[in-house]
Amino acid sequence: MNVAADDTVRYSEHMASAVTNNLERVRTEIARACRDAQRNPAEVTLIAVSKTFGAALIEPAIAMGQHIFGENRVQEAKAKWPALLSGHQGIELHLVGPLQSNKTKEAVALFDAIHSVDRPSLCAALEKEISRQGRQPTLFAEINSGAESQKAGILPQDADAFLATCRDQYGLRISGLMCIPPLDEPPGPHFALTAKIAKRNGIKLLSMGMSADFATAIALGATHIRIGSAIFGERAK
Repeated sequence: MNVAADDTVRYSEHMASAVTNNLERVRTEIARACRDAQRNPAEVTLIAVSKTFGAALIEPAIAMGQHIFGENRVQEAKAKWPALLSGHQGIELHLVGPLQSNKTKEAVALFDAIHSVDRPSLCAALEKEISRQGRQPTLFAEINSGAESQKAGILPQDADAFLATCRDQYGLRISGLMCIPPLDEPPGPHFALTAKIAKRNGIKLLSMGMSADFATAIALGATHIRIGSAIFGERAK
């Protein structure tokens, strides 16, 4: 083996070891956050967000017993996950990024959960594909808790009406809410607001919290936390 190839192997082994160590650390921190919040850790689902990372880093996480993964883009997930799914049983894929209506067919076929339901046109496309394919991914409505113009999501004041429209007009079962707080604001009030909307609409699942704020999200009722960089490392810019 030449020097360059040897260096590549050592680097790959180092990165895989880092994923293993990071995942163990995150699990310990989740357990601590649950203990502090007097919650059962079994109530909190860890979604390992593997966007931009390939099989070489995903495989070590699977070997550690991580079976729930998140992706941001349908096309990226289509390119890398079929091979991984064929080699591993029990993997659950969550789409945690925005979904274009013209990608709905592929998303329903591939993902077990979609966290970004946010507009009537997407509801119509989901209704069509869920009926056609006979698959029922778990659906989360995305709440734009900070009313940020650059972000997708339903404004908090419109959430109740949107959830009723999902149910009554499109026959969609919305099982959860998802939010991403503004970067420059404390996340707690945004998590609390999302939890309040969920409670008054009888919604049980809350997709809240990422690498920097998942302990706060757990304290405020998150059932699903989306952790990427704390497991896989920083993404290339």
